[in-house]
Amino acid sequence: MAHSELVQAIIDLAEREAIKITDQWLKDGVDPQNILDDCREAMGIIGQRFEDLQAFLPELMMAGEILKAVSDQIKPFLKADASEEKREIVVIGTVQGDIHDIAKDIVVFMLDINGFEVIDLGVDVPPSVFIDKVKETGAGILALSGFLTLAFDPMKDTVSALQVAGLDQTRVMIGGGQIDDYACAYAGADAWGPDAMSAVRLALSWTQ
Repeated sequence: MAHSELVQAIIDLAEREAIKITDQWLKDGVDPQNILDDCREAMGIIGQRFEDLQAFLPELMMAGEILKAVSDQIKPFLKADASEEKREIVVIGTVQGDIHDIAKDIVVFMLDINGFEVIDLGVDVPPSVFIDKVKETGAGILALSGFLTLAFDPMKDTVSALQVAGLDQTRVMIGGGQIDDYACAYAGADAWGPDAMSAVRLALSWTQ
């Protein structure tokens, strides 16, 4: 199957080429949404390769950096399109005690280009900060990221705090390097996903 120049550049991890193509397309008046569609297609391909063990974390990380660079180019051109209604608010962050953010940033990007309003709280986020932001925004989805097993307890504490605050209507997804069915059950989350595409599929299933 033939891909566009941009899709091919991203899946080849050719950052300079991807940036050059994006710059030229924007100058030529290509719809920024079409560029985002190509980014989504490329990330889907890379995500599938990762799931199939044909690509590994370094490739995923590099793809994330390329997508961030491309999205930074596109964002100024999307502001005029701000009237487009977003699907749902998602509050996301890496939990307290963990400072890994590359996988989280890929999830943020993928949720954003799939129509979600994403509020990224960054890394090492205490439960109280997640709860305050969910209260403030009325977010329907809370996404907790953590790469290490030490993230399990902060995830559990955050879910417990959400329940104590009476925010049971907010669905919770978790993800990260050590997350599995056991971690999901331990934390009391609604679901977990191994990668950015899984996070998008979960979010879409909860909002359709």
